[in-house]
Amino acid sequence: MFDFLIQGFEVALSPLNLGLALFGAILGTLFGALPGIGPINGIAILMPLAYTLGLPPESALIMLAAIYTGAEYGGRMSSILLNVPGDAGAVMTTLDGHPLAKQGLAGPALGLSAVSSFVGATIAIIGLTLFAPLLAEAAVQFGPAELFGLMVFAFASMSVMMGKDPIKTAIGAVIGVMIATIGVDSSTGVMRYTFGMAELQDGIDLVVMIIGLFAISEILLMLEHNMRGGGEGLPPLGRVFVSWKEIRRCRATMGRCGLLGFLVGILPGTGASVAGAVAYTTEKRISDKEGTFGTGDMRGLAAPEAANNASAAGSFVPMLTLGIPGSGTTAVLLGALMLYNIDPGPMLFSERPEVAGGLIASLYIGNLALLALNLPLAGLFARVLIVPRWVLVPAIALLAFVGVFQLHSNLAAIYLMLLIGVGGYLLRKLGFSLAPVILGFVLGGMMESNLRRALSISGGDLGILWQSGISIGLWIAAVALLVLPWLLPRVLRAWR
Repeated sequence: MFDFLIQGFEVALSPLNLGLALFGAILGTLFGALPGIGPINGIAILMPLAYTLGLPPESALIMLAAIYTGAEYGGRMSSILLNVPGDAGAVMTTLDGHPLAKQGLAGPALGLSAVSSFVGATIAIIGLTLFAPLLAEAAVQFGPAELFGLMVFAFASMSVMMGKDPIKTAIGAVIGVMIATIGVDSSTGVMRYTFGMAELQDGIDLVVMIIGLFAISEILLMLEHNMRGGGEGLPPLGRVFVSWKEIRRCRATMGRCGLLGFLVGILPGTGASVAGAVAYTTEKRISDKEGTFGTGDMRGLAAPEAANNASAAGSFVPMLTLGIPGSGTTAVLLGALMLYNIDPGPMLFSERPEVAGGLIASLYIGNLALLALNLPLAGLFARVLIVPRWVLVPAIALLAFVGVFQLHSNLAAIYLMLLIGVGGYLLRKLGFSLAPVILGFVLGGMMESNLRRALSISGGDLGILWQSGISIGLWIAAVALLVLPWLLPRVLRAWR
């Protein structure tokens, strides 16, 4: 294994590949920070260019992988500063990241998120290096029934996200699931909630949903704030660097959530959004003794940031060892390999070691480069908060409109984004958190598709959902999450 890694570093440290890794990391950070672009679109834009320029396959893959990991770093910027996630993986970052920015701690929040991202990615890259084949064998055991059980567990985990108002959390998640059902039923071909509109037949795109729900609602709240006379004024900038004491306080959170994010990332079809949600809710259950998660707790920021970056690196495990994409982004990377007539799978490590080894070695280099890039610039990024609202509102609106239009090239998507934004604004005025809505949307779609596949395999027999040991374990864990918080206090009181 170490010989293999040394050979990989020889490939990754060549001047061309090193330059491409740094270029991809910077570009990926930019793609992640701009709402509507994200890692998938960034890679899709650059992949044809890499092939056209005649880059060797290992060089092209190194650059595209750097864009992927850089976008996971970049997605946190707009989440923390503007309450607008750069992509689905950064949704949970808004829960504690933006409150910290409003408290004048935008710089430390950005710095801590960079350190958390580095720790999470490092844990995952080491895991990828040492245990990829073994973990791939374990990931293969997760069929549709097991993945359905994982989604049930993720929904059960959501019960701790807004502990003071679980009813609103549940309502938000149900709204998200209902929106996810819009469009043509992939199994039966039946139109669902399209109201005869051709634009809704393909369902609602995730980018349209995220930008409408977060960016447009944020714009409306800013406009309302200005119409009322400004009230609280601009948030203070405060100090710009994270302290060693704050990093030390979050070190256990980073380690736990980095490992958890990596394990979720290796499961095909999950992705950073699921990893961030599971990590945040699990860490809230473990660490939030004071009830400060969701109000600007540093641990609540570190948890999803470590997990989503670990998940990004973890998703390379099934792609490289089995040829199965671990996420939507690695599905695009899989297309890049096929463009070069390279078949991913167990033989990749022996037949094309320069590709597999160079990619893994470049992840180490890119991770260090991203930390070195993001830590010193945290104070500079934080200055976005002192930009006057009359400049900030049009800038956010421009990013939102351009981000949606460049994906769909039609006005219907713009109108849909605005409609969702008004809905998000009303939900926020009523005291709802938007995170359960977007998680219900993401997890609901996965949950339905895996349920359909599982029942197709079993011929409609529901017993397949709790047939394997993995499924049974996930169902038990989900029930425990729902019942124990209610049951334990009563048992303890009775015991006393």
